[in-house]
Amino acid sequence: MGTLARMQRVLVTGAGGFVGSHLAERCLDRGWRVTAVDSLAPYYDERVKRANLEKLLASPDCELLEADITDLDLPDVLGDVDVVFHLAAQAGVRTSWGTSFDTYTHSNVTAFQRLLEAAKGSNVSRFVYGSSSSVYGDAERLPTPEDSVLRPVSPYGATKAIGENLAYLYFKSYGLETVGLRYFTVYGPRQRPDMAFHRLILAALTDQQFVLFGNGEQTRDFTFVHDAVAATLAAAERGEPGTLYNIGGGSRVSMNHVTAEIGGLLDVEPRVRRVGSQRGDTRDTSADTSRAKRDLGFQPGTALRDGLRDQIQWQRANLELLVEAAGEPTAAGRAV
Repeated sequence: MGTLARMQRVLVTGAGGFVGSHLAERCLDRGWRVTAVDSLAPYYDERVKRANLEKLLASPDCELLEADITDLDLPDVLGDVDVVFHLAAQAGVRTSWGTSFDTYTHSNVTAFQRLLEAAKGSNVSRFVYGSSSSVYGDAERLPTPEDSVLRPVSPYGATKAIGENLAYLYFKSYGLETVGLRYFTVYGPRQRPDMAFHRLILAALTDQQFVLFGNGEQTRDFTFVHDAVAATLAAAERGEPGTLYNIGGGSRVSMNHVTAEIGGLLDVEPRVRRVGSQRGDTRDTSADTSRAKRDLGFQPGTALRDGLRDQIQWQRANLELLVEAAGEPTAAGRAV
């Protein structure tokens, strides 16, 4: 019997975040009990995360622990947990420089190690964690396979690479069945407010200017959130312990292409102001997902245009909250 078939309780860290909230909801939909952890760190407006948590809080099968991982009694938290989904992290490439690096090392390294340390002495059968395509930096090969040399070009990417090494150490030394997922630019409903699609759609809906870093010809392998969640669940069931998997959507296009697509879906001409590329931004990303297809049965099922339509629908439905959270002028009375 597989891990997912026999599990009863899962731990989801970062449950108030973008991917974490979708994942936790899918776990509840499957009839599992969920321990959700989120510190509601002020990287973006807390009200957005609380909105993400609404469905979880309404379920009697979900317990929310509003705390930093390092402040929890982790052996107690993991007492009856079958599978850990560790998605809590400090995100953001451009903000990971300078003195803010302490926040990144705390969240992406120290907290990760504490959770691994607690899990090794528990009954956890599988430890699935989120990593990032940022570990590759400016990859020498496109599409990029998992055995490529890691050369992150941001402090954020460096901390995610350290996390991967920590997970492998606990697998190798203690037999903890860790499985890592290198997500490639996830988008869709609940996307973080600092991410490009979110900012572009919000600007178009409110007739504001969108700031685009670089000339727009940089490309990303965009992955719809439901496909990322499906891969995460599959990793708990079929992932090879000690292994890392690229999770990409097969939609490698430029930001100029995305801008035109969103403009077409909204029937507007986005107002774009181009500024210089930022430190830590990679030029292009593209995932070789053959390993995930082989082991996890991963096959992205959402076309970029359909995924963008879903994200637009969500941002339109939550426009008042998102405008307030972004500190933008009120959108009241505007045709959206």
